[in-house]
Amino acid sequence: MATDCTLPDAIDTRWKRQFRQRLLKWYAKHQRDLPWRKSKNPYRVWLSEIMLQQTQVETVKPYFQRFLKAFPTVKKLAAADEQEVLRLWEGLGYYRRARQLHAAAQQVVSEFGGRFPDDVAALQLLPGIGRYTAGAIASIAFDRRAPILEANTIRLFSRLLAYREDPTKAAGQRLLWHAAEQVLPRKQIAPFNQALMELGSLVCKPANPRCDVCPVATLCATNELGLQKSIPAAGKKVKFTDIAEAAVVVRKNGKVLLRQCAEGERWAGLWDFPRFEIESEGPLFVRDELIAKVQQQTGIRAGRTLENHQARRHPLSHHARLLRSRVRFRPSLVDPNQAGSLGTHARTHRTAAQYHRKENCETRNPSMKVSSLSMEYLAFEYAQAATASTIDNAIG
Repeated sequence: MATDCTLPDAIDTRWKRQFRQRLLKWYAKHQRDLPWRKSKNPYRVWLSEIMLQQTQVETVKPYFQRFLKAFPTVKKLAAADEQEVLRLWEGLGYYRRARQLHAAAQQVVSEFGGRFPDDVAALQLLPGIGRYTAGAIASIAFDRRAPILEANTIRLFSRLLAYREDPTKAAGQRLLWHAAEQVLPRKQIAPFNQALMELGSLVCKPANPRCDVCPVATLCATNELGLQKSIPAAGKKVKFTDIAEAAVVVRKNGKVLLRQCAEGERWAGLWDFPRFEIESEGPLFVRDELIAKVQQQTGIRAGRTLENHQARRHPLSHHARLLRSRVRFRPSLVDPNQAGSLGTHARTHRTAAQYHRKENCETRNPSMKVSSLSMEYLAFEYAQAATASTIDNAIG
């Protein structure tokens, strides 16, 4: 069993040779046909790695192909407007990745002439690229001897070594990075690192690992000890508290008010309805709070009429807080049918959809036009993670 940065005695030269041979043979037969594996172009490798952070493979596939069609080269991406990048990213979540992707593309063009560096240290200087992503680009695109460690390989190495402590803590990370470096072959680095991730994803699953079909089962200390259910050790569970949030629909002459979220806010750079946490209780106090906060966010005073409709409950793992800035950041009245041309969050689409369903269910005078600003709001209840940081901040 491994307990520190020293690998177990069983992980010797013979073990490493057998592990490499079995893993590469298995990968040659079982690797998935994924669109980003059709080329070792570093731009494609980098794009796929950023998209795959915190996101399932099947979800990423259409986004990857759509991005390549719109931005076939890093120079095309660098020259694009950020709003277009955010619009194409809609639905992938963690929008900080898209902004950093755009910034990194501009840096690659300005500092490296549009060619990705092949050095891990240089790659880590680009926005949004941490040690794992740099190692993936260097090894997969350039076949450099760089180790990788992400969710699938953390689980895989924890089980291979029977590491019983929390693998995400500093001691566990040191040991697993050391293991990932020690098992690297001298050649075939790209397929080897991809094989590690593939084995973790398809076979060494979090629950019910498929040890019966694992090519390295006889080399796995956890399998020998029968500790698959307890290794890797589970991290601390996130505690949630309930909060109430409102999305406000401000209307005038058939248009609705959207605002571009400011830097530092949740969904920064994206367009959304005025949205914030509700602190008041009772309809009169809520009305005054909504009017005040809409004006605070947009500089526009609305609320001649006010109607509350359709409350629902959703899990929300983001730290859902309102940045109470005095900066009024680009509010705009837009045609609801054209809102999709802006970069908007999936939750903005759902808010609009609920509002349209409510509109379609009502009988209205077709000749009636609302010339003054009126306001309606949708109230939501969220389960909020009891933490001071956002998930975005955890993305390296």
